[in-house]
Amino acid sequence: MDARSIVALLFLLFIVIGAIFYVVYWPGIKLRRIERQVFPEQWLATLRRRLPFYDAFPQAQKQRFQNLIKRFLHEHRFVGCAGLEIDDEIRVTVAAQACLLILNKKGYHFQKLRSILVYPSTFVAVREVRDDLGLVSTKHSALLGESWDLGKVVLAWDNVEKSVCNLQDGHNVVLHEFAHQLDSESGAVNGAPILQTRGAYKSWAQVLNHEYEKLNLRNAHHYKSLLNEYGGTNPAEFFAVATETFFERPTEMANHHQELYQELANYYQIDPSKWQ
Repeated sequence: MDARSIVALLFLLFIVIGAIFYVVYWPGIKLRRIERQVFPEQWLATLRRRLPFYDAFPQAQKQRFQNLIKRFLHEHRFVGCAGLEIDDEIRVTVAAQACLLILNKKGYHFQKLRSILVYPSTFVAVREVRDDLGLVSTKHSALLGESWDLGKVVLAWDNVEKSVCNLQDGHNVVLHEFAHQLDSESGAVNGAPILQTRGAYKSWAQVLNHEYEKLNLRNAHHYKSLLNEYGGTNPAEFFAVATETFFERPTEMANHHQELYQELANYYQIDPSKWQ
């Protein structure tokens, strides 16, 4: 083997080693660097103001929560829309609520998410709708939030603020849209996220389908329910609405929808009734 061939072989070997290092070792190194960064006092003040129950967390849980927020803000881009300027108040408020969903879950669960688009207020989504005859029309919908399976979440900031001003009303646009993000991890947004075991799906399907049908029955008779009537739209929306209620009105859900509460507690690995 001549000198040129040896140099080429060494260069190829260097590229292979570099690729292995980047894929296998670099994510862990980057994560440890993020976790070693100090959680800014300004962020902590926002966290305590927006989520008052944070101070009741055990110290280890506080540290994990802070690490999740730091990672969220490092990996996901915020984009201000319609003239809204993104600041740390917006970024930390959104990140903290999103990370509540994965506080006790293993690993990190927003891998597909790339950006969060934030409007000052209600935004209008334009959709093409095809009717039963195949005719296509344009539909304009005023929205408070939206989750795309292509790596985007869209939020109306005034509604995000309204949600954190009242953490017991069962309505939270951030929890709702990021529940959709977790749902999409399975490859389809259908109200069946990735569960811990294969056997867990049977119980999940039985309980959530029963509660979904019960909500639609109550909606049909115009009866009030702890769960927002929008949850009757489809199973994916039911899961997102149930998630809002689980985190914001946990005691009432545990009392009136015990099996549903237990399924969500198993999935999220958390009992938010203790925060109250």
